[in-house]
Amino acid sequence: MREFLVEITTTVPEGTDPAVVADRRAAEAVRAGELAATGNLVRLWRPVGELRSIGLWRAADEAELHEKVLGTLPLRPWMTLVVTALETHPNDPGKPEALA
Repeated sequence: MREFLVEITTTVPEGTDPAVVADRRAAEAVRAGELAATGNLVRLWRPVGELRSIGLWRAADEAELHEKVLGTLPLRPWMTLVVTALETHPNDPGKPEALA
């Protein structure tokens, strides 16, 4: 599995029914839990004072990340994504010993 840093900005279209927004946000929380359980969603942060998220995600490759992981998020149609593929740095103090 490869790791990806994903910056997510969600913009709800103007005029969207608040009930639709609430339903999608509730479904998003459920789906995030499922993706965490499968190991696809590793960590998720929100920068202080900002309405965007930064997450550490895992997938076989970027195509799988977009199609089978991020593409399954209920809020995805309203999201703008910036995806950065990551690789282990030689000086990473958290590098697993098996990969050292």
